[in-house]
Amino acid sequence: MLDLIWLLPTFPLLGFLVLVLTAGKLPKPIVALIGAGSVGASFLLAALIAFQFANGGEDHYVREVWTWMAVGDFRSGFSFYLDGLSMVMMLIITGIGFLIHLYATGYMADDPGYSRFFSYMNLFVAAMLMLVLGDNLVLLYLGWEGVGLCSYLLIGFWYTNPENGYAARKAFVVTRVGDTSMAIGLFLLFAQLGTLNIQDMLSAAETEWAVGSGFAIAASLLLLGGAVGKSAQLPLQTWLPDAMAGPTPISALIHAATMVTAGVYLIARTHVLFELAPDVQMLVAWIGLITLLMAGFTALTQSDIKRVLAYSTVSQIGYMFLGLGVGAWSAAIFHLMTHAFFKALLFLASGTVILSLHHEQDIFKMGNLRKKLPVSFLSFLIGSLALTAFPFTSGYFSKDEILLGALALEGVGTWLWLGGVLGAFFTGIYTFRLFFLVFFGESRGHEPDKEVGGWHMNGPLYLLMVGALLAGFLHLPLEAVFNHGEAFEEHHVSALVHGFMIASPLIGIGVSYLFYMSGSLSVAGLMGNPLSRLLHRFWHSGWGMDWLYDRLFVFPFLWLARINRADLIDRCYGVLVELSRAGNELLVRTQTGYLRWYALSVVGGLVLIVSLGVLL
Repeated sequence: MLDLIWLLPTFPLLGFLVLVLTAGKLPKPIVALIGAGSVGASFLLAALIAFQFANGGEDHYVREVWTWMAVGDFRSGFSFYLDGLSMVMMLIITGIGFLIHLYATGYMADDPGYSRFFSYMNLFVAAMLMLVLGDNLVLLYLGWEGVGLCSYLLIGFWYTNPENGYAARKAFVVTRVGDTSMAIGLFLLFAQLGTLNIQDMLSAAETEWAVGSGFAIAASLLLLGGAVGKSAQLPLQTWLPDAMAGPTPISALIHAATMVTAGVYLIARTHVLFELAPDVQMLVAWIGLITLLMAGFTALTQSDIKRVLAYSTVSQIGYMFLGLGVGAWSAAIFHLMTHAFFKALLFLASGTVILSLHHEQDIFKMGNLRKKLPVSFLSFLIGSLALTAFPFTSGYFSKDEILLGALALEGVGTWLWLGGVLGAFFTGIYTFRLFFLVFFGESRGHEPDKEVGGWHMNGPLYLLMVGALLAGFLHLPLEAVFNHGEAFEEHHVSALVHGFMIASPLIGIGVSYLFYMSGSLSVAGLMGNPLSRLLHRFWHSGWGMDWLYDRLFVFPFLWLARINRADLIDRCYGVLVELSRAGNELLVRTQTGYLRWYALSVVGGLVLIVSLGVLL
């Protein structure tokens, strides 16, 4: 069964090819069968492979399908590497991915681009599987660029709206910055270590580079650049909220199972490099902490239901980076797994709300929907509890491990822990702000005729509810990957510390209740303060990052484009063209057709050559 690991990305890739080549001519039931069925087949195979691998007693398995390129001493192939980390990732991608595909068969049923949608989704899953299963950085990078391409296609899926095209281009360009950094990092690693096979490269790095080595610092920094781009962390986080322009199943797939987790996976997979560069590893922690706090403040001010969830994703990925930065590698991947369940649940439930309300996304135009949308209400309740790390939900266990890992770090660990706890407090506020506004209070203008559903939409929601509640009790087999089980060690801290960690998000929920349910605290009164209004505008703008980047990069580029409208570079080449034409005209004039002139030219040329030879 392990020998069939190459079929995991092949099934969705074949689905993509069939759907593309048939150009939308297949009936929708057949499209749904191919689109969702191919990912479902990959999940079933992944489950069988995982079962055999887990019971095989080996730490890893390699399957080389064929050699892709061989130049001198460099070899790179389509080779797949299975260990505890890639096993967890492939199950998340195929399992959560299948549920999202199944949900989308109902959500997108009336869309004229039905076949095109599933072709892009299949390619997305295939690329992500190549990314996490590749045993070399070249194959990983192929999958890395594949998910970037698919994100562009899917975010701009409804391309007739210019704003969607802008959001797609923004995502593509911003992530290209990180991808360029990563590519340079691969060049550096190959130049210094002579291989891009991940395990050989990590072994060589441990042997040849000392802790704090300049090459280790440079390589890890360059890889970190790629990670912050794909995972939407500071300073390249600005693309992700605008990515909500795509259909809601796309948002769920990007946020829960594929693209934004790629950066977390990259750092975890190359963790040896970051351990050789402890300053860069600590930078990972600080980037995660600052990003999670910035995103939390911004989520407090959003009115679009999907943008609130988008900023919560940026914040939760920040927790994963915090875990990676403090060396809680397993805890970070654990949170990646639990987050996949509850964030997919929340996005798909928001899709049901949006569809039931005829594509309304403003939470201030909703209200009192708990009885009219019972499945969405229950989904949001469970997803929100898990997101806020309510005790004994999945998010509680994974976030708890990250915070304890930070607290165990000497020196700045206490500050990182306090920042993470503060982030949990704001998570409670913005998550239940969304929940209370949508499902409680008075109706604010939009009444659903009925809850859109059916087994293909409600079934994935029920399964994800179970995962959001119980996934925290799973044990991930990551000890052999990271050589220690640090995330699952027993952290001995006082009951007061544990109580503070549990209370922080609960206090946030309570504050949200006082503002948005009981009315004991007034939002209008708070916004009457000029400082509050200023902070609201600042946070709502994403801390002015887009404004800053416009003035640093976009506007100067547009200015150069305007002054270069006539294309000065082309004019330089135009001079060369004119000179060539003039020389050609001179040569043409020598072609007279008279034999005596040609003979004289030959003799004159010989005399000139002989004379130069004698003189020189």
